[in-house]
Amino acid sequence: MVCEARNLSAVAREMNCSQSAVSQHVRRLEKEVGLPLMERQPRGVVPTEAGRILQRAASDGLTALGEGLRTLEELRTGRGGGVVIATGATTIRHLMGAAIEEYSRQYPDVGLEFHTERSSHRCIDALRSGAVDLAWVTVTSDAQGVELRPVKSLEWVLAVHPGDPLAAESTLGAADLARTRLIRPPAGTSSGRQVEDVLGAVALSSRATTRATDWDTALLLAELGLGHALIPAMPGLVSPSGAVRLIPVAGIPPLEVGWAARQWSALSPAAREFAASVTRHVAGG
Repeated sequence: MVCEARNLSAVAREMNCSQSAVSQHVRRLEKEVGLPLMERQPRGVVPTEAGRILQRAASDGLTALGEGLRTLEELRTGRGGGVVIATGATTIRHLMGAAIEEYSRQYPDVGLEFHTERSSHRCIDALRSGAVDLAWVTVTSDAQGVELRPVKSLEWVLAVHPGDPLAAESTLGAADLARTRLIRPPAGTSSGRQVEDVLGAVALSSRATTRATDWDTALLLAELGLGHALIPAMPGLVSPSGAVRLIPVAGIPPLEVGWAARQWSALSPAAREFAASVTRHVAGG
């Protein structure tokens, strides 16, 4: 309330208490967090950087308030704590591996905790609940209440067994998928809905399809010759063993992936640096 009113007397009148009581409450908060929250001026007060962080956190509710207090503690001590990330197991393996190694060498005192989820929707739910600091997600327009930062566009490819007749093709169109034994993206995921929107039910009705719970499982099924895996072309997804061949598929919009946070300005320095490290590796890969 003081951050918004910029005046202790106005807050005291609204709360039906003395100006001294409001001032004492602010001082107690400053003592608790170890940083000044208000800058006293001749005609009122203005929030400091720490005060603005705490105000934004409080406006988002008790969960966000806890995040802000942790950020203030790191600002006061100069030490990082831990970073909690929600994402899928395939993403950790194929997109984050190098960044995790680099970050762990540079910041050995910062702990990394990964919550593996089956969909971007679940990752964002974990973010909204305050269970994680960051979420790596498929970037869509329906992710309300979080701040998104796209990092990379992933083209679609069809993974086929080298002995399959389709292996001779250099490229395929979306319509060609009707003649495949398609291993489709995981059900209930953003990527799965995107593919279904583009291909439609008619394009997939002529042949039976299989669903996989993640991209690695889809790739394994293709390696075994049990179908054709429609997957995003993630760096390092396919080993050099030649177990499958990747054929570019035209006509499907790229899969946009990147970071989500409740509020970027309230992230801890450790979380911001981890996000930046992954972004550098993925965007340059």
